[in-house]
Amino acid sequence: MESEKATLLAILFVCIVSVHSNGLQTYIIQLHPQGITSSLFASKLHWHLSFLEKTISSEETPSSRLLYSYHSAMEGFAAQLLESEADTIRKLHDVIAIRPDRRHEVHTTYSYKFLGLSPAKEGAWMDSNYGRGAIIGVLDTGVWPESPSFSDHGMPPVPKKWKGICQLGEMFNSSNCNRKLIGARYFSKGHRVASLTSSPDIVVEYISVRDSHGHGTHTASTAAGAAVPMANVLGNGAGEARGMAPGAHIAVYKVCWFSGCYSSDILAAMDVAIRDGVDVLSLSLGGFPIPLYEDSIAIGSFRAMEHGISVICAAGNNGPVPNSVANEAPWIATVGASTLDRRFPAVVRLGNGKILYGESMYPGKNSASAEKELELVYHADNLHGGEYCMKDSLPRAKVRGKMVVCDRGINGRAEKGQIVKEAGGAAMILANKEINQEEDSVDAHVLPATLIGYTESVQLKKYINSTNKPRAQLIFGGTTIGKSRAPAVAQFSSRGPSFMDPSILKPDMIAPGVNIIAAWPQNLGPAGIPDDSRRVNFTVMSGTSMACPHVGGIAALIRSAHPKWTPAAIKSALMTTAYITDHSGKQIMDGDKPAELFAIGAGHVNPAKAISPGLIYDISPDDYITHLCTLKYTKSDIFIITQRNVSCQDITNKNRDFSLNYPSISVVFKPGMKSKMIKKRLTNVGSPNSTYSLEVKPPNGIKVRIRPQRLTFKHKNQSLSYRIWFISRNRTASERLSYSQGHLSWVNSQDIHQRIRSPISISWSSKAR
Repeated sequence: MESEKATLLAILFVCIVSVHSNGLQTYIIQLHPQGITSSLFASKLHWHLSFLEKTISSEETPSSRLLYSYHSAMEGFAAQLLESEADTIRKLHDVIAIRPDRRHEVHTTYSYKFLGLSPAKEGAWMDSNYGRGAIIGVLDTGVWPESPSFSDHGMPPVPKKWKGICQLGEMFNSSNCNRKLIGARYFSKGHRVASLTSSPDIVVEYISVRDSHGHGTHTASTAAGAAVPMANVLGNGAGEARGMAPGAHIAVYKVCWFSGCYSSDILAAMDVAIRDGVDVLSLSLGGFPIPLYEDSIAIGSFRAMEHGISVICAAGNNGPVPNSVANEAPWIATVGASTLDRRFPAVVRLGNGKILYGESMYPGKNSASAEKELELVYHADNLHGGEYCMKDSLPRAKVRGKMVVCDRGINGRAEKGQIVKEAGGAAMILANKEINQEEDSVDAHVLPATLIGYTESVQLKKYINSTNKPRAQLIFGGTTIGKSRAPAVAQFSSRGPSFMDPSILKPDMIAPGVNIIAAWPQNLGPAGIPDDSRRVNFTVMSGTSMACPHVGGIAALIRSAHPKWTPAAIKSALMTTAYITDHSGKQIMDGDKPAELFAIGAGHVNPAKAISPGLIYDISPDDYITHLCTLKYTKSDIFIITQRNVSCQDITNKNRDFSLNYPSISVVFKPGMKSKMIKKRLTNVGSPNSTYSLEVKPPNGIKVRIRPQRLTFKHKNQSLSYRIWFISRNRTASERLSYSQGHLSWVNSQDIHQRIRSPISISWSSKAR
């Protein structure tokens, strides 16, 4: 998903309910898992069909309306219904919820080195045996199985626990699977009934697991792609490509199609993946914040977590808007995006001699034709979108043979280049708008082109307006590494605080998500647009979609090293070992200011440390239910999310001082609140007879007391608790803060480099919520 989708309008656009001309639309119907009427039927499928028999006309067969029957991710089914039929079915016995289908959007050669993963020395790869034995399920646009990233050379046999299949389909059969790509399924029923038109832009949509868009191939290879020497994009970014867990197996579940990814298809994939036996689920897709009891991904991932599966999701690309973070359930690992220190310089030399920094993956280095000085044109035609280089907005007579300036936004970055080329333009400068700031997602453009930041865009337009004959030259610099500060927060990465649950800090962490090079299908050019006839095995993409599989792969490494750890233990290891300084030793930046917790969560993922964290914060499924009770979720809401029939009154009476044992700390002071006590529990997964001492950086406006201040673990797997009291000093109006942050760390007395760090986020709410 392009980072231009950074406004709340785009957030709202993500959710649609598909309504046919005949009035039918898709609904997901959730049933009581121990429904008393289920015993009357020979199978769960017959039980599900019985609800349709009671609802639809006798002239129709119930199976013609049924799309999916769910058993593992939840009990229930997806079906096409009229609104009146949905109202009827809602009243039937054993129906606990009914919700319309939702549409979601899909949210390398170097990033593994940037993260400190190396085959040549001790570390996370060696300690986890490269993730061997772990199975990563990727829910996305499918896979291009012939890519060298999915070679099974040197891979171990398929794990005995694996129950998945390699589903036949268009240009895909069982021979496309191997010991690397061990499973492949596609789910298209929700998409098919919602999409009344054929695929746009003459993209061939394969009715199979085969990927026609590239996104899924890219994310799957980022998570667990095999080693591929000499990988590059048109000569840029050359090196050996490897996924984060190159020894892990991959199972692909195609749920995203040309019109998006539908909840009914996503839930069907999660339902099957749980039974197939995956260890990690990576979902580089999402929408916008919605209540957990309406969120199919949150509901399906709760059941996956109960089965010991780590669920990793993209935070979304709607930053820097506050409260835009998606996939915010506490049992999901929510991943924002960061930058690498790899750059692809392509500067603009203006006619007045001034140099503007830009970046591009166009292979123009040392090319006389690509670096030719040209006349500049900026066609600011608000009526037809000329400033954005929209289709048919550029007069050929005005742009032919010239370098065209195109503003970011509305249509795709690479698409703008194709439109300029079709209009006769010779080159392009993509100019960031104010919302993009200096964000630098590059593309393998179809013509000589570069992307410049907002500061440079202002200077460029000032120059164009200062002369009758503005001219410019592009100078391509290839690839540079280590010459820029990194990591930094990606401008587009969605931000907290969590809209639905501010007591949980989201996103959980950040990982590389800008200009990531990974595998690409052979039906598309590297620009990802239909008119690009070039063919490559790798291309560059940006988004939290790219950050998510980095963490998915690292989670597989941890799972391989510690097969008995819970998903919460794995997430704790990822979060408490994350770092908050860049490679120069200074604080990670977010644009021109130090990054806040709502941008980075616990910090930047650090696989070398995460594989051996020393201590972990573990959480059981029952703990999550207690947490939902403390949030005042109703009994019905909790049943929809967890399929557990609980009494919150009994639970809260037994857990009066309960606080979720989350690795990060978030406290919201409501009006009249002066103090808050939180209890935490650490489990020793390191050496026996180890002692940890406390280090605290209290947030401004807060007094912090912690007891005890030393924890001594005599045994491995021993758990010890501590309590934290937060006392607000935010007294007078002149001193009043709305937000403050700090952190606490438990430091191993025998090894000061082993730190279990928790960020502390404090908010003062003006409303009693």
